Amino acid sequence: MAAEEPSNSNSPMRITVQSNPSASQLAELGIKSWPKWGCSPGKYQLKFEAQETCYLVRGKVKVYPKNRGGEEEAVEFGAGDLVVIPKGLSCTWDVSVAVDKHYKFDASSSSS
Repeated sequence: MAAEEPSNSNSPMRITVQSNPSASQLAELGIKSWPKWGCSPGKYQLKFEAQETCYLVRGKVKVYPKNRGGEEEAVEFGAGDLVVIPKGLSCTWDVSVAVDKHYKFDASSSSS
């Protein structure tokens, strides 16, 4: 009963956002043991050298990925969202509300 992933291989640089994951899912992931990071409102140029999974405790962000084609598809997320940012993504974070998040880098993102 394997579910097929719809065309995920076509866009490896896609940010995925899950709104309001369950408390049991957060506990299973061990979110509370992850390091914390925060920033004040502003614009930040970021490059992700490894896949990052993060859970926003507070804040609001609009992310503008730097696409080779020039078209930027902004992704918005905020407090209560579980977000996966792909390895190799360069982007601008436009933070409108100060962010506090738990995060984890995927150590196995380079092995297959």
